[in-house]
Amino acid sequence: MSAVIRLASPADAADIQQIYAPIVSQTHISFELAVPGVAEIAARISKTLKQYPWLVCEISGRLTGYAYASAFRARQAYQWTAETTVYVHPGWQRRGLSRALYRSLVAILRAQGYCNALGVIALPNIGSIRAHEAAGFRQIGVFENVGFKAGAWRHTGWWQLELRPMPEAPQPPRPIGELAMEPHFADLLQSGLALLSNQ
Repeated sequence: MSAVIRLASPADAADIQQIYAPIVSQTHISFELAVPGVAEIAARISKTLKQYPWLVCEISGRLTGYAYASAFRARQAYQWTAETTVYVHPGWQRRGLSRALYRSLVAILRAQGYCNALGVIALPNIGSIRAHEAAGFRQIGVFENVGFKAGAWRHTGWWQLELRPMPEAPQPPRPIGELAMEPHFADLLQSGLALLSNQ
């Protein structure tokens, strides 16, 4: 089977929505309460790609998982920190897809000039914790009872990955579209593929 990691496009919205919908409707993992429609997912992809990477993994032409980054907070002093998210189709879990997508995502964020990545995990979620820690994230804290989902109050755990040494005078991170024009971008995208197993 052939595998590829690439940038998402709005045309991927239906496949992404199929992965995301049961996470919203059947679990506490996402704090969204209503499943977003395909048009909304497409709009989110377009908005994200103005600055941040949104990656998808395809295996034999089928979209099996995705990962993206987003702004941690809006105020400009936070601009060197990105929040990261990864989801994998249930039929393709435990095959290294989360680690593969995160390796590529982290490589791209580092090349853009980001200094920190943050993963926010609705607890409990052992699978997500393992995926983040396998990618090098370390737990830095827990916010208690900050969301009510699936009939219970939920904590969120915070995991952080330092992407590079903190510069004394950092330049703003580069938009993903600018980085994508460079010849080595393809290598950054595919850097996670070595972590896939049982393709």
